[in-house]
Amino acid sequence: MIIRELRGIKPQFGKDCFFAENCVIIGDVKTGDQCSFWYNAVIRGDVHFIKMGNKVNVQDGAVIHATYKTHPTTIGNNVSIGHNALVHGCTIHDNVLIGMGAIIMDGCIVESNSIIAAGAVVTKNTVVKSGTIYAGTPAKKIKDISEALISGEIDRIANNYVKYAGWYKEE
Repeated sequence: MIIRELRGIKPQFGKDCFFAENCVIIGDVKTGDQCSFWYNAVIRGDVHFIKMGNKVNVQDGAVIHATYKTHPTTIGNNVSIGHNALVHGCTIHDNVLIGMGAIIMDGCIVESNSIIAAGAVVTKNTVVKSGTIYAGTPAKKIKDISEALISGEIDRIANNYVKYAGWYKEE
């Protein structure tokens, strides 16, 4: 893994985090507890800050970045960022699932208890309202989320990634 200070700022991590051997985390990055950073994930806090809450999993190949001086990236608690997703200069609130290959662009706000479908492109400055599912290119609301999806998908995936990280720590 590469965890690198840049311009005098070191990444800071909460307790009980997992780092795959080839993840890259640079600069002004702060996380909460029980976060996991999987294979080939890149979190690059070089041009603005990146802040994450507790139980955030950044899956294989995902990239988190920001935009110089204008758009930091803030991620809440209990968030899953799917394989090869791109989260850039936006705000993700609590209890969000970002599907595989999704793109969230500058200025977007994804409110709590929401799902961004695999492959969706959430264009600049879009506000994803709480309790909705967005899909497509450009991403649009396709339906309201059910309580079953909140517990059955959002919570399940976030909790599973804490469990998976534990398997690696046992080795």
